[in-house]
Amino acid sequence: MKEKYKSWLKRFLPVIVGGIGGYAYYYFIGCRTGSCPIQSNPFISTAYGALLGLVFSFPGKKKEPDTENSNGQSNQ
Repeated sequence: MKEKYKSWLKRFLPVIVGGIGGYAYYYFIGCRTGSCPIQSNPFISTAYGALLGLVFSFPGKKKEPDTENSNGQSNQ
């Protein structure tokens, strides 16, 4: 049961951190004139940050070990 929560937390925590980062981007760097569609709205900026956090939470492709040595022969 504990493993299920760890898996869920690994997926959910980057989304929260991304959302906080998106809002921080709006607050500290955002567009003051309102002409920037993403940076001038805190909801959109937070959503983009959360989406970015979700993308980074997915596991990457695992690298398979190389079975050939430098001469091009297998290690068998």
